[in-house]
Amino acid sequence: MAKKGTKKSPLFGNRRSHACNATKHAQKCNYQNVTLENGVTVRKPAREIRSMKKAA
Repeated sequence: MAKKGTKKSPLFGNRRSHACNATKHAQKCNYQNVTLENGVTVRKPAREIRSMKKAA
């Protein structure tokens, strides 16, 4: 199993229907498994993977 490589957490809010009913809703992070150069596999959000590629 891959280690989690970040402290990001889901965003919480409400879904609203046309009748104004509120239902709890969570937007989860887009986690992907990435193998680093030293062979370690970690789970990182897609945004961080993109930043790592740009920095390299």
